[in-house]
Amino acid sequence: MKSPKGQSLLRLALQKFKSRFWGVFCLGYILCCALVALLAYIISPDKSTHANQMNLSIHSQSPGFETLVLEVPLKNQKQSSWSSWFIGEAQVNDIIPIQNYTIQSNYIQVIPFDDTAPRERIDLNKYETVQQLKDEFIYTKTYWLGTDRYGRDMLSRLLIGTRISLSIGFVAVFISLVIGIFIGAVGGYFGGFIDQAVMWLINVTWSIPTLLLVIALTLALGKGFWQVFIAVGLTMWVEVARVVRGQVKSVKTMPYITAAHAMGFSNFRIISKHILPNIMAPVIVISAANFAAAILIESGLSFLGIGAQPPIPTWGNMIKEHYNYIVLGKAHLAIIPGLAIMSLVMAFMLVGNTLRDAFDVKG
Repeated sequence: MKSPKGQSLLRLALQKFKSRFWGVFCLGYILCCALVALLAYIISPDKSTHANQMNLSIHSQSPGFETLVLEVPLKNQKQSSWSSWFIGEAQVNDIIPIQNYTIQSNYIQVIPFDDTAPRERIDLNKYETVQQLKDEFIYTKTYWLGTDRYGRDMLSRLLIGTRISLSIGFVAVFISLVIGIFIGAVGGYFGGFIDQAVMWLINVTWSIPTLLLVIALTLALGKGFWQVFIAVGLTMWVEVARVVRGQVKSVKTMPYITAAHAMGFSNFRIISKHILPNIMAPVIVISAANFAAAILIESGLSFLGIGAQPPIPTWGNMIKEHYNYIVLGKAHLAIIPGLAIMSLVMAFMLVGNTLRDAFDVKG
């Protein structure tokens, strides 16, 4: 379709979108989060699987906490770079927070960070020199966002939690689009009994509270990472189907659709080639809102304990583990993941609002 000035409506929508500062800013923020999710195990300080390296002696520390550590090298098994990028390192060196250390002729004695813990002796025979051990494995480590109740690095778990939230949002929206577009297009195009059956299914599904439906599906499918993907996706198709159905019913009476029928095109070709490409603008807007809703639903499920199970780091799990610390003077343990959820959801909502205004041809 062309505008009176010869510009495509898509180009006009893109120009309107680029003129909105907050929409562009939030889209950039979402792309940055996507890049962080992609490189989570590369840029996170704790590269162990699920960033699950615990040090109970330094639990619940404030952001910016620094401590001297002794990194004890382990005999690591060989692991492909692809595997370590995708799921983290299966084995990492043991890190011991210490207060001080003493180097003797053939061993090093360290005073742990926790005074009640026994002093440890590390044999030096397998190292060429004492200086080599000191230079490579004794250093000051900074926990930029502090540590959680188990002494794990909060920054690492927050970064990897970004991957979980975006993955669940992407998969859930994809499932909802596939189901919603198919059901809505079939009902709106064929009408009659098929349309009545589609509307009955939409109304029944819509009458069930979303969170209750997700909980029921999660309990039916089982607790776990992939089960949350499917459960959230199966509850978000209703609005997509309703909008697609209405758009198809209005578009199928247009002259170019009548011409397509006269030329003998199949129903599948008319729907896929002529109808759906012209009704995708509202679907894109709904997808942005559903992305935000999927992140909120996943966080709620994790908070209730029926989402992705520990030690998988999700923002909802991080809040669940530390919400009681708000009254214990360590509110940052729950506020940090809460701010992450709020900022990402707000970014998707603002992008969705900007897309809605951009595709509004009457504006």
